[in-house]
Amino acid sequence: MMARVTLLYFASLRDAAGTGSEALDTDAPDCAALYEQARARHGFALPRERMRVAVDGAFARWDEPPREGSEIAFIPPVSGG
Repeated sequence: MMARVTLLYFASLRDAAGTGSEALDTDAPDCAALYEQARARHGFALPRERMRVAVDGAFARWDEPPREGSEIAFIPPVSGG
């Protein structure tokens, strides 16, 4: 089932995508597949295993399905300095 979601990108993902967010119609069954679609489209170097995902401002599981109207953030590891 198609859902229109907003993807949020941070740090290296934002650099690779050339944007901090994008609206997307997806039929991905879960957030993991959604990340793989975005990774293929934008050439993200980071594997999903090194990332966190958040849905509507709260950390979520990768097996959570995208819901219509949700904001889904892909969060790379943060390096301090």
